[in-house]
Amino acid sequence: MPRPRVLSGVQPTGALHLGNWLGAIRNWVALQDSHDPYFCVVDLHAITVPHDPARLAEDTLTTAALYLACGIDPQRSTVFVQSHVSAHSELAWLLNCVTPLNWLERMIQFKEKAIKQGDQVSVGLLDYPVLMAADILLYDADLVPVGEDQKQHLELARDIAQQRINARFAPRDGAGEPIPVLKVPEPLILREGARVMSLTDGSSKMSKSDPNEGSRISLLDPPELITKKIKRAKTDPTMGLEFGNPERPEADNLLGLYALLTGKGREQASQECGAMGWGTFKPLLADAAVEALRPVQERYQQWRQDPGAVEAVLRDGEAKAAAVAEDTLDRVRQALGFLPRSRAGS
Repeated sequence: MPRPRVLSGVQPTGALHLGNWLGAIRNWVALQDSHDPYFCVVDLHAITVPHDPARLAEDTLTTAALYLACGIDPQRSTVFVQSHVSAHSELAWLLNCVTPLNWLERMIQFKEKAIKQGDQVSVGLLDYPVLMAADILLYDADLVPVGEDQKQHLELARDIAQQRINARFAPRDGAGEPIPVLKVPEPLILREGARVMSLTDGSSKMSKSDPNEGSRISLLDPPELITKKIKRAKTDPTMGLEFGNPERPEADNLLGLYALLTGKGREQASQECGAMGWGTFKPLLADAAVEALRPVQERYQQWRQDPGAVEAVLRDGEAKAAAVAEDTLDRVRQALGFLPRSRAGS
C-alpha cells in the first residue's frame, strides 16, 4: 500500500529559526518514516513582498542545505525548489481563473500585510494563497502539515479543489459518477512545538520578518549570539516558571523551548524549573539551545563545503517533482478543455 504523501515548504527569505525547526522541520524529519514527503523551497512566494535579488539564490541554497542538515534525507524525501518546476506557475494561473476574488480578500494574512505595505501592496501578495493551493494540489498530497496560522490557506486550497475544479469540471465514468480532477488534502496539525513565540514578546509568533533580530534564534547563530539573545529575552518579575498562565506568556514560551530542546517534555521541565529564578534558568536554556543546534550547524557546514552537493539533490528532486506535477497539470488542462500539448520525444 502506498504511503500517504505529504507536501510542505518554507520561504528562503530570512534565516530559518527555532520556530521553523521545532514547529515544522523537525516534524518533517519524523514523517519520513511513515509518509512519502515532498519538501520544496518556496522561492516564488519570497517575492510577494520587497526582496533583495542579490540574495535570493544564495538564500534558496542556504534553506535547502538547512533542510538536509536538520535531517531531511534525499533518499526518503523529494527536495526541490518551487520555481524550478514551472507547473506551479501554470496551475496557479488556471486556478486564478476559477477562484472568486472575495475568497482572497478575506484572507487574514493579506489583510495584515496589506496594512503594513499600504499603496505598495502587490497583486502577488493578494494572490499568493492561490499559488500555495497550486503547490499543494500539484502533488496529489494526502496531508499538509500546518500550524494554526496556515489553516485558512489549506482550507482555500480544499475549497478550490472541491468547489471550483472537481464540482464543475470533473469528467464522468461509465456509470455517470464524477472522477475527481484534484485530490483534496487533509490538514496534519502538528501540535507540540507548532507555535514557538518571540523572545521579545511571548504573545507573538517567532518570525523571520520581525525587524528585531533579538526576537528569534536563527539556526546558524553562533553559540555566543544564542546566549546573548536568551540573556536579553523578555521575562517577568515572578519567581519560578510555569505553563498555561495567560498572564505569563514569556514563561510559557521559554519553558516550552527548554522542554523541546532538551527532549525532557513539559512535565519534567516544569518540575525541574518550577521554582527557578530567571538568572538560573536562562543559562540552562542557552546551553540547551547551543547543544541542540550544534549537530545541525555541523551538518550544514559539511553540505556547504561541497559546492555541488546541494545542487545535485535539488536537480534530482526537481526531476521527480516535475514528473508528478506535469501529470496533475495535464489533468487540469484536459478538464478545462485545453488542446493537449505535444511532449518532447513523443
